[in-house]
Amino acid sequence: MCTSVIYTAGDYYFGRNLDLEVNLGQEVVITPRNKTLEFREMPNLEHHYAIIGMSIVRDDYPLYFDGVNEKGVGMAGLNFDGPAHYFPVQEGKDNIASFELVPYILAAASSVAEAKKLLSNANIANINFSDKLQAALDYC
Repeated sequence: MCTSVIYTAGDYYFGRNLDLEVNLGQEVVITPRNKTLEFREMPNLEHHYAIIGMSIVRDDYPLYFDGVNEKGVGMAGLNFDGPAHYFPVQEGKDNIASFELVPYILAAASSVAEAKKLLSNANIANINFSDKLQAALDYC
């Protein structure tokens, strides 16, 4: 189980632990500004903010555990087996796989207000990265 903390003292501070019993090959990963991001059910995103965070990279795709973008917006995917729930792909919604949510938000949002707007039409779709990589994640 992972934990995150947000602290405010004039500025905002965000941190989290990556409480894993095994090494998954996680490392600090930078997605440069405007490097094409591919999504399973959404159009590719070619123009976006730079992202830095903890990730594993599989098939040249960053599977971010957490990150922050160049505008200071940060978020984390925390592993809570059990309460996480995903939905079937829904027409008319922005269908985002759970492993795509961190880069989707951080690539496009320059503020919490913009992140909320992106999430207002989001559907966290029940799409795994692969049969070998499945994760039950909650987000903060």
